[in-house]
Amino acid sequence: QVKAQLEEKEGKTFDVFTAVEFRSQVVAGTNYFIKVHVGNDEFMHLRVFKSLPHTNKPLSLHSYQSSKTQHDELAFF
Repeated sequence: QVKAQLEEKEGKTFDVFTAVEFRSQVVAGTNYFIKVHVGNDEFMHLRVFKSLPHTNKPLSLHSYQSSKTQHDELAFF
């Protein structure tokens, strides 16, 4: 659901976009930290926010980190 948001921010499209690991953090909603394989040996870490159900808002890409590898630890950021 956030692929298009990331592609817009990066100014490119990703042929491969596969989540391989995630963590979550409960706040006034939920932050999801997701390691995504974007092709070749490239990975990105995404921070996606899911608001509380009663707000009826879509998932939003809060921030991301590029130039990650498969072995980089997925940490809160």
